[in-house]
Amino acid sequence: MKRLFQKMTIVIFLLFAGLWQAGCEEKATLGSGQKPKPEPEPDVEAYDLINFPSGKDPRTIGDGIVELFLRSGNSNWGDMHSSTKSSLTSYPDVCAWLGAFWYAEAAGDTELFNRLVAKFDLFFDNEDKSIEPNTSLVTKIPRTENNAVDYNIFGAVPLHIYAKLKEQGKPESEIKRYLDLGIEYADQQWELPTEQKYLEKMKNPVYYHELGYSYQTRLWIDDMFMITALQSQAYLATGDEKYIERAAKEMMLYLDELPGENGIFYHAPSAQYFWARGNGWMAVGMPEMLRMLPKTSKYDTYRNRLLTEYKEMMNTLSAYQYESGMWGQLITPDKGDMWEETSGSAMFTYAMILGVKNGWLDEKTYGAVARKGWLALMNYLNTNYEIRNVCCGTGAGSSYEYYRDRNKLTGDLHGQAAMMWCAYALVELANEQ
Repeated sequence: MKRLFQKMTIVIFLLFAGLWQAGCEEKATLGSGQKPKPEPEPDVEAYDLINFPSGKDPRTIGDGIVELFLRSGNSNWGDMHSSTKSSLTSYPDVCAWLGAFWYAEAAGDTELFNRLVAKFDLFFDNEDKSIEPNTSLVTKIPRTENNAVDYNIFGAVPLHIYAKLKEQGKPESEIKRYLDLGIEYADQQWELPTEQKYLEKMKNPVYYHELGYSYQTRLWIDDMFMITALQSQAYLATGDEKYIERAAKEMMLYLDELPGENGIFYHAPSAQYFWARGNGWMAVGMPEMLRMLPKTSKYDTYRNRLLTEYKEMMNTLSAYQYESGMWGQLITPDKGDMWEETSGSAMFTYAMILGVKNGWLDEKTYGAVARKGWLALMNYLNTNYEIRNVCCGTGAGSSYEYYRDRNKLTGDLHGQAAMMWCAYALVELANEQ
């Protein structure tokens, strides 16, 4: 009896210590710490990524969100309801463009694809004209001399268009302008400018350039997707492996240099908080790279490292999914005071769908997490297909309260794009059945 009492005392003490530590720190090690384990014979519906309730299926949602994107103008760094809009197209718009095209292709909707191309063609018409940022469907084309990752990613869209039109057998003379436009951004990202004014805002541009990385390298968490997406699209469009090698090497640098714990990453070295959308770029960037890497043994070192890092991240993220199916604005134990954030939640859901689809993740375990995430996101989707609770643009913060108190936006392209990605991946998965 005495020994039993001693064991119970130890258990109670450990539980108390763990709860006290979780309340005082924001560490990735302090959630449940366990990835969800399927029941011995789990209900198939629990991890079913093919069949969804009426009105919550990916085709209905994908159609609605892409149609909204088609008839909408440019954003102000993602914010579609801002009183002012950016005069240049930046990364949230590009992510939405890619998502819209991916969805149209997965859905086999040629008419939708052609309408997207027609909208993109307006960029060529507006290139040298005065436009009205709040009324025009597109903006001016970002010039490469802007020298910013957030603008350079624009090149990924025309490169994708070129690759798809080439697959369709379109004459080179008709589609070469897409390649010429996109490749300029991809090449410029690795060409060190000669004028000092273009380097003033860069972080150690000469240092990174001489090591073979992009001079635009800044080790921000979102660049895991921004830089690699452009270079990967250049590879898919041209078949030139220098582009995919650039992307893979850059991704290894970021994995080596960005601090974090248990596969998830701090917002910045100076901001040791696990911001959801920041980690979303990492969660999406790794499987995107995995699906684009050539299958040859030359890339096995990259592939093996990415798979290891990706699986660890998915394992940790699955442990911090709220009971509702969402993730918080910060990836922390659910204390009830950190609001559910949709852009990060959609990115994590997309990353897990890709994992199940490609056989990198266990279908029963992560299919259940992804299904739960997708259905939870439906609770934040308005009838006009705008997603709510999207965190506004967020710089590195210095407190828990800073992240908790960020503004929540509706229809912001950070969230809209991630929802299109999910719809595309689910439709493509269904196509393979």
